[in-house]
Amino acid sequence: MDEPELHEGHDMSAMSMAPGVPSRDSLQRMYWAVVGAAIGLATLVNVLNRLQARHRLSSARKGLPTPARPERLFVVAGATVTAIARELAYAVPAPLRFGKCVFAFPPLGRTTVVLAYATVIVVLGFYRLELADPWAWEDVGYQTGYVAMCQFPLIFLLAGKNNVIGLLTGSSYERLNWLHRWVARGLFLTSTIHMGYWFTSWDRWDYIKPKIQEDLITQRGLAAWGVLAWIVISSMTPIRGWCYEFFVLQHLLSFVAFFATVYLHTPDKLHVWIWIPAGLFGLDRLVRLASVLYTNLSLFHPKQRRAGKCGGLWACRAEFTPLPHHTTRITIRDPPVGWWPGQHVFLSCHAVVPLQSHPFTIASLPHDGRMEFLVRAERGGTRRMFRHAESQGLPVSADVTLGGKRAVAIEGPYGRMRPLPQFDSVVLLAGSTGATFTVPLMRDILCQWRLGAAVTRHVRFVWVVKGRGQLSWFAEQLTAAAEEVEALQASGLDLDLEMSVYVTCDESMTTQGKQFSIASSSSSDAEAAADGHGGVERLRTDEKYAAEVSEKRVASAPRSHRQERPWCGPDGGCCCTATVADEDAITTSTAAQCTCACEPRAADATRPATSTSSASTSTTSSSSPSKPRQQLHPAITLLFGRPQARTIIRKTLERAEGESAVVVCGPAGLVGDVRGSVVALSDERAVHKGTGAQGVWLHCEGFGY
Repeated sequence: MDEPELHEGHDMSAMSMAPGVPSRDSLQRMYWAVVGAAIGLATLVNVLNRLQARHRLSSARKGLPTPARPERLFVVAGATVTAIARELAYAVPAPLRFGKCVFAFPPLGRTTVVLAYATVIVVLGFYRLELADPWAWEDVGYQTGYVAMCQFPLIFLLAGKNNVIGLLTGSSYERLNWLHRWVARGLFLTSTIHMGYWFTSWDRWDYIKPKIQEDLITQRGLAAWGVLAWIVISSMTPIRGWCYEFFVLQHLLSFVAFFATVYLHTPDKLHVWIWIPAGLFGLDRLVRLASVLYTNLSLFHPKQRRAGKCGGLWACRAEFTPLPHHTTRITIRDPPVGWWPGQHVFLSCHAVVPLQSHPFTIASLPHDGRMEFLVRAERGGTRRMFRHAESQGLPVSADVTLGGKRAVAIEGPYGRMRPLPQFDSVVLLAGSTGATFTVPLMRDILCQWRLGAAVTRHVRFVWVVKGRGQLSWFAEQLTAAAEEVEALQASGLDLDLEMSVYVTCDESMTTQGKQFSIASSSSSDAEAAADGHGGVERLRTDEKYAAEVSEKRVASAPRSHRQERPWCGPDGGCCCTATVADEDAITTSTAAQCTCACEPRAADATRPATSTSSASTSTTSSSSPSKPRQQLHPAITLLFGRPQARTIIRKTLERAEGESAVVVCGPAGLVGDVRGSVVALSDERAVHKGTGAQGVWLHCEGFGY
């Protein structure tokens, strides 16, 4: 009965190891050797991707015809291996269904990483121990405890906003957050095994109850396990999405409690594994604080102060403007920081939403002279922002908003992705506010076209919206892009931009419950993107007012009145939930005219009070079934229904002369559809397997916490 006393005093060094079993310190070094090798491999891939991008862009500047097409034998071999790996990594297993419950799996790439990680920690926990020998059970308890402790730093390395692993591997923190959660679950697994084997060993002598009642070390360990169990459970998507602000607060407090109990539970020699993550956390917070102070305090920006661009203590002041579909446009003029398209910042306005900071995608480009976001009003802070914007009244001009500006603070920008101008063809698909991610990416390619610094020859842009009122968010930018491409083509450049906007009532393509505004995480895991910075079309007061009145009239109409409207689908449903198989085959005579309750009736839309403009898209009617009357550029196709992602992507890939990129940002329905289409097309076309089909790189950003 000596073994329980050893746990009580934590004299782990006194435990004799079985012959051939490495020391527990060696096991911890083995763990970090495996983790370091994985990070090193990912870093190597990132370096090769960067070198490839530089080579392609350099070749484009020299005027080479197909810079994105692999030519040399070893490059072709690498492209073949990459294509096979991508096809496997992007694939998503079919979900399991248990009655009304559906269990969805992550992509195979993530699943493989998680299973590999679980294998490593389990093997190290049981390494060379005789599990059938009851006298070895406490050795298992000790060994898994050591393996659990050495995982602490990795959890915090993956959690920081200023992420060293992300810097090395070319990923941003939000794209590593899923791995942060799974490493924490691995910690919970090893901690549970650690506790389970101690309890099993004590149970031989009916010693569990006395240990829990009398042994302080056991009590602290059990408390630490309970706190860790709560951290893991509360980090799951349903709870995390219920109230994100509460989640963040309790998450930090829970980790403080967890570290305190672990510190009291473990011997001094293991406390280094607590101080390392504590130092990483403190360093990340210190860097973030310094960055926030430098960005937002006007005293660090004397040139802007002298130019009158910022006054008082704060360098950033924002305008809040209400837009259709419960959306707020937030505009910061002449921001003191730069950014890349697709990045996001954490925005706080304590005068409107005290003590909260929300991540929003920047929907504009730096040369616009403003940082702009589109924020969908959900619950909590984003709804208060929309109510504040409504209380300020409608915009009276392009540059003036009634009610003045509010001081805001920004943190960031954050976010990394491969530069799109290095690809031969680019497909951009967005659902609703996901356009705040894809529109700047598309505009950036156009900027590179002007400079002659892009490999890209063809861009396909698809935006899925729930109502025509949302078109006003980006009507001006899309029209300007179409006109700019026409000018470039007139100058003799072989470039092409195709743009389509789909109006659909199918919420799986446009909304997803609570939305986390990072484009990217995701899903949701980004889950990530919601709001953006970009030139959103300015509306005249009378036009905007008419548009909102018409929209509110429909929303507030009695149910009986709305039910009297004819449903336009052949099965009694709505035609704009049907899939548009091939938009090129649609003609005026074959297109469906949407008359469902999702949109204002044509009679309401053409009232004299509403003047036709690109801004009043929510109230204009259609003289053509397939293309309602809009002040969008004629090159922009407007359709009713769901896009068929596979057809859209296939047509782009068939004309590609080098590697292509497919980028999607939106709710899970749209992201899943695009992901499945890329996998199917890669397999169908046998990419880089002797058919001549070129590679496809997929980047997904989703809504969600």
